[in-house]
Amino acid sequence: MPESKPRKKTARPAEPVSTQAYKPNPVWFKPVMFGLMIIGLLWIITFYISEGQLPVQAWESWNILAGFGIAIVGFLMTTRWRS
Repeated sequence: MPESKPRKKTARPAEPVSTQAYKPNPVWFKPVMFGLMIIGLLWIITFYISEGQLPVQAWESWNILAGFGIAIVGFLMTTRWRS
């Protein structure tokens, strides 16, 4: 039985590397991110320890939402964190 001729392998062009270079975050990014998470946690803790008198008495139970809102902004910043 005759053998088939080997095919010539053509050189594949290298796939282009993404032209978008990722730069690291600015110096202030991490302190702000962690700061917001800690401030939100402290806000909620202060509300519970003071039995609703602090941080803003007029807000009553909305202080919990304010604390979680501040902390969530910090957690959302983690999705943009590049090193």
